[in-house]
Amino acid sequence: MTKATEGLKPELVWKYFEEVVRIPRCSGNEAQISKYVAATAKRLGLAAKVDSVGNVVVKKPASPGREHVRSIVLQGHMDMVGEKNKDKVHDFSRDPIELVRKGNLLTANGTTLGADNGIALATNLAIMEDKSLEHGPLEFLFTVDEERGLTGAKSIGTDFIESRILLNLDSEDEGELYVGCAGGRDTVATWKVEFDPSSAQAMAAMLKVTGLRGGHSGLEIDKGRGNALKIINRVLIGLSALGARLSSIEGGNKRNAIPREAEAKLFIPKKAWDQAANLVAQFNATIKAEFATVEPGLEISLAELKGARKGRVVKSAVQKKLCKTISALPHGVIKMSPDIPGLVQTSTNLAIVSTGRKSIAIATSQRSSVASEIDEICQMVANVFELGGAEVEASEGYPGWKPNLDSEILKIAKETYQSLYGKEPAVKAVHAGLECGIIGEKFPGIDMVSFGPTLQGVHSPEEKIYIDTVEKFWNYLLAILKSVN
Repeated sequence: MTKATEGLKPELVWKYFEEVVRIPRCSGNEAQISKYVAATAKRLGLAAKVDSVGNVVVKKPASPGREHVRSIVLQGHMDMVGEKNKDKVHDFSRDPIELVRKGNLLTANGTTLGADNGIALATNLAIMEDKSLEHGPLEFLFTVDEERGLTGAKSIGTDFIESRILLNLDSEDEGELYVGCAGGRDTVATWKVEFDPSSAQAMAAMLKVTGLRGGHSGLEIDKGRGNALKIINRVLIGLSALGARLSSIEGGNKRNAIPREAEAKLFIPKKAWDQAANLVAQFNATIKAEFATVEPGLEISLAELKGARKGRVVKSAVQKKLCKTISALPHGVIKMSPDIPGLVQTSTNLAIVSTGRKSIAIATSQRSSVASEIDEICQMVANVFELGGAEVEASEGYPGWKPNLDSEILKIAKETYQSLYGKEPAVKAVHAGLECGIIGEKFPGIDMVSFGPTLQGVHSPEEKIYIDTVEKFWNYLLAILKSVN
């Protein structure tokens, strides 16, 4: 073990977590981790099978005397979101995550940690290895590509698992049990773009928005955090009035993450440069004041690109449509749940803007625990795009998971937590996509609950896991396995 995890308990979980973070496993690049899981099962003498997309299921026989107990499947996803700070040199396709320990927190050096959902992988692998544990027949389901739309779960065959009790280990608050989740879809717009040559009387410049916290577009959407694309667009509209022309705009890189950074290459009339610089300084002060509490690191800057005297600029008509569209697009909470206090019911995330050779694209994601409301918010976003002259494409999406408060495994999980820790766990639904929604559709009647240790800042370089909650989570999980008959 490295210094970061040395001495931590349970030792077997942290041993496997160390191994998991050394393996590149961003969404779409799970081949190595899939092989690792299957190879670990083989080393431990356990039966494993891998499907065509890389999902893995491993079986472990019951401990002596527990052969009669109902089979349980423990489930987590193998992929992670690869986000890093702009100045961090890191290749997620090959470089290991660098762990950093700060007191009771484990985080990474300038990148996402991958505890979402690497801690589930490590926990399952530890249970696979530990022969001292008391449990009935177990299955361990490791899925791929959860973060990009739960496509691994969508690909599972209906004969891939046999258990009809599922413990999903992909929740992020110790002491909370999740029994429902939102469904989601993506809506993408594309503008075909023609360009003009930049004016000889213009200066090349780079407008940047940096230092935002970002975060998970479901779990953090109600925190009031800044959206780098919304912010840069406000400034761009102001600069456009001074004659600034857009050459390219980039921001955000994951549809399920609130964008933390954005940049726009501009050509600004030389005679308006001082006005432009002053305007950006004013926006920097104004918007920093707006977000002072939640975004203390926010910075808006404008710098001349001295080596770029010539270039291409988006035609004025398209620039106006693009800026107006981004301004009009909804972002954030659309509706709170009237039934569950504090739960976001419907939201939308303005996630990515990218400039290609002949097009500009905007990607958004919508979530809701109410099917009719996700239809409505997707239609709203699509209508704004179409009014802005863009071509619109919508994803198939994934289903939500309707809470079942009469669930037997929920009853066992609540009683077990009470007996261990002397208090009842909170029972909640989450405004994020869990694979339980898809698995529940594929296996009607499967009884499910989701829980995990405490993580914060997932999908951003601020991701951290609270070390002490991992041991509590471990002991709790093992107690549930002992309690099921």
